[in-house]
Amino acid sequence: MKKTRAAVVGYGNIGRAALEALRAADDFEVAGVVRRDPTRREDIPAEIPVVSSITELENVDVAILAAPTRSIERQAKEILMAGINTVDSFDIHGQIPALRASLDKVAKAHNAVSIISAGWDPGSDSVVRTLLEAIAPKGITYTNFGPGRSMGHTVAVKAIEGVKDALSMTIPVGTGIHRRMVYVELLPGYELEKVAAAIKADPYFSSDETHVMAVESVDALNDVGHGVNLVRKGVSGSTHNQMFEFDMKINNPALTGQVLVCVARAAMRQQPGCYTMIEIPVVDLLPGDRDYWVEHLV
Repeated sequence: MKKTRAAVVGYGNIGRAALEALRAADDFEVAGVVRRDPTRREDIPAEIPVVSSITELENVDVAILAAPTRSIERQAKEILMAGINTVDSFDIHGQIPALRASLDKVAKAHNAVSIISAGWDPGSDSVVRTLLEAIAPKGITYTNFGPGRSMGHTVAVKAIEGVKDALSMTIPVGTGIHRRMVYVELLPGYELEKVAAAIKADPYFSSDETHVMAVESVDALNDVGHGVNLVRKGVSGSTHNQMFEFDMKINNPALTGQVLVCVARAAMRQQPGCYTMIEIPVVDLLPGDRDYWVEHLV
């Protein structure tokens, strides 16, 4: 079996989890890790190259972009232009269509594939929502996140001027409504009121009830657990009161890393262009032959 050579670009919580998932997958080979400071190897095995640019790695088939959401478009374009497939977990829901259109042109022009927003939400939860809408075409779906640590929201807060460290917790209020509880360590000389205003104005937070609190130690509060409860109540044909529920409690980075790896596998099976997870056959997420999975899962 020819193994797919994958590079991990970025080595924070998601990058570490993606590397673990790659090393556990028999159909992948780790081409290397790309990070700003390649001298920092930390827990990366000695046999895995660590470089500052993906151009320093050989024969990369797919790049797993484990970088902050707001850097994804730039990074993906650079890598797609080299003819390397990309997958990412871009998580600003309202900006996904524009990103898809932008990367689709680049991917097709360079005979490459990009699969975007491949985390668990957006991502695997999107696939669940799609299935529920198909089997109950009329109705309402509520997606209730948490309680748990939002990685994208936390990264966004850390980028705010005056923030030394941060933790953003998502608290489900119910019926798809959420409260954001943001805990910040402030740098000397910065006022909580001004920092809080900047956080609440950020697109990650502007649509939700957001509370910002200063704390002495973010690390004392940190927990990477998260979860989701998806509920759809709808109509199948002319039959009402069809009720579906999907629930999970997860380690946030671990699940995101695993989704990125299975989507990297699927990227090798698509025609050039840019896709979201709801556009690719779910069987392409699995290793090996389709006939095997049809026999075992259908």
